[in-house]
Amino acid sequence: MSDSYLKNKVYKNADQALAGISSNMHLLVGGFGLCGIPENLINALSQMKDITNLTCISNNAGVDDFGLGLLLQNNQIKKMIASYVGENNLFAKQYLDKKLEVEFTPQGTLAEKIRAGGAGIPGFYTPTGVGTLVAEGKEVKQFNGRDYILETAITADFALIKALKGDHFGNLIFNKTARNFNPMMATAGKITVVEVEELVSVGELDPDHIHTSGVFVQRIFKGTNYEKRIEQKTISK
Repeated sequence: MSDSYLKNKVYKNADQALAGISSNMHLLVGGFGLCGIPENLINALSQMKDITNLTCISNNAGVDDFGLGLLLQNNQIKKMIASYVGENNLFAKQYLDKKLEVEFTPQGTLAEKIRAGGAGIPGFYTPTGVGTLVAEGKEVKQFNGRDYILETAITADFALIKALKGDHFGNLIFNKTARNFNPMMATAGKITVVEVEELVSVGELDPDHIHTSGVFVQRIFKGTNYEKRIEQKTISK
């Protein structure tokens, strides 16, 4: 493996790593709640206010002034595909005002749609959502006497990912809850951009500890100034 190939993956910062992103694109955005969200990439994208009409696929939409909430503030998102958005008042207002299109997806189904997309599987059958609004317009098929609906896979133009550690080839290690959506999203983007807290040389990561192979990663950089906010604090008396 040549040094030039490795260097081509390493970018200086979020602004450079987002080169080529444009309006009307589909973006996978990693994280679970506010855990493991790509803060640097979202912040950089929020400064590119001319990029609009984005479709964002993410478990949730951040909070009003953080995470994807920053893109909502700028009216950069036209559609959200998500499973949980209860912490974002601005999201609710834009949806009720018909300024934001929303496609609610059961959390497990959303995860599997993304995993399937990354694996090259076009669709799958699931019992989740049968007999509800989720099933409207979808094929229903019976297996062993039980109804299942056909769900199609998800891929995107860009996947914006956050990892704890990565090497110059793009091999990634995630921390705890950040593994809920980041690893599968990394496989489902045409261009996967990763920000890491620690960037090391190839060979420094224990192969047995790598969660996502660098073959799925096109761009990687070392992030800075992480806030790592907590949505809900529960403190014992």
